Amino acid sequence: MTRILIADDEAELRGLLQRYLTEQGLAVRAVPDAASAAQLLSRERFDVLVLDLMMPGEDGLSLCRRLRGQGETIPILMLTARGDLVDRVLGLEMGADDYLAKPFAPRELLARIQAMVRRQHQLGAHLGPAGEEPLSFGLFTLYPTQRRLERDGEAVEISTVEFQLLRALASQPNRPLGREKLLVMAHGEDHGVSDRSLDVQVMRLRRLIEVDPSAPRHIQTVWGLGYVFIPEPDRR
Repeated sequence: MTRILIADDEAELRGLLQRYLTEQGLAVRAVPDAASAAQLLSRERFDVLVLDLMMPGEDGLSLCRRLRGQGETIPILMLTARGDLVDRVLGLEMGADDYLAKPFAPRELLARIQAMVRRQHQLGAHLGPAGEEPLSFGLFTLYPTQRRLERDGEAVEISTVEFQLLRALASQPNRPLGREKLLVMAHGEDHGVSDRSLDVQVMRLRRLIEVDPSAPRHIQTVWGLGYVFIPEPDRR
């Protein structure tokens, strides 16, 4: 059974969502603040975290950033009462996987949750067990299951989108991957990501891990197809 954790300080909304999602066959826990959510996550497994942006005490953005910094990989759906684009962008940059602006229909939340769970299953099927082993390349080590990238033993800040792309590339070393296949591996079948967006993500990754992003060693372009990941030793 899919297990959902909701963190929102609005008691009425928590109750409504808990009743509705439970009726739809999901197992739901609901808490009023970030501290309670973090405590539950440390003890139990959940498939999706629905996290309100604005809460008393630690807010949703701070908790999201803290969880990702600790290596927590649970998909996070951020709720925001504002329609401000800045809030949405900040949430995604902190490691949220999706966002939903209040007010919203419970049915829409259910659809988003189902899509996130489906995407996780697809990613696991595409990457397989071999794609979960730590991989060293150059001065970096990638820990797929812990959502962590290290450089010389020090943690590297990396967004969720960039991490998923690097994880997908690294799961198929030295094997050219077409753009569409790479998008499915990184973001799932219903990704809705354009080729241009993929190229931008690759550019950002190169800035993060390459000595010279204009002459990349690790993420190389395969003209007319897509990209290939080369985990060669660093020669600096």
